[in-house]
Amino acid sequence: MESVLSGLSTPSESESLLERAYLDAVEQVGDTDELRGRILDAAYEQFSRMGIRRSTMEDVARRAKVSRITVYRRFTTKDALVEDVVRREFRRYFDQFLIDIERADTPAERVVLGFVSSMRAIRGNPLIGGLIDVEPDLLVPSMVSDGGRTLAVVRQFVAGQLRREQRAGHVPADLDIELVAELMVRVSASFLAIPSEIVDLDDDAQLASVARRFLVPMLQPPPDGDDASGPP
Repeated sequence: MESVLSGLSTPSESESLLERAYLDAVEQVGDTDELRGRILDAAYEQFSRMGIRRSTMEDVARRAKVSRITVYRRFTTKDALVEDVVRREFRRYFDQFLIDIERADTPAERVVLGFVSSMRAIRGNPLIGGLIDVEPDLLVPSMVSDGGRTLAVVRQFVAGQLRREQRAGHVPADLDIELVAELMVRVSASFLAIPSEIVDLDDDAQLASVARRFLVPMLQPPPDGDDASGPP
């Protein structure tokens, strides 16, 4: 099972699970296999209630009200099933992020809503948030001990949104998009991976305040002569 979750980000010849979820969201890839969706729904509920390690393919089959053979026809191994369930949840996260920021009228509001949306979507997800809280040894190492690949995927997503703002003239043309995206993602990741005694991560108002005070100012370029890319 560790091999599946490390597949979120472990370098390989193929794209990581998180990268595929990101591409699915950007390209709006759909799944028209109704039975497959039903099994994924059952697996999601089973894994959320009992955890991944304690769940079997037979448990998923019972919850989906299909035979075990039917599950194996769609997913040849438990690892394959877990991979697709987790991938679908990250796809939902990316989809919801895009929906949430559309409600904002300014780049600053989009940064605030995006930060709050990210915290809520991941912490509030019974599967992903549950893995972070209950089985952190499965998910967290794959997020933070992969040479930065997971963060790079999410950074790519955030940088893409910032470039849209830049092309529309909403943020300065000389803004260092990659660096700003990197810092925003690292702040979010640290809150998710390490509990805070200062910020209530379940309080949207507190999260919004943090974003306004510390993330929104990143949308301004550094003062003249202040180059963050290297030493003075």
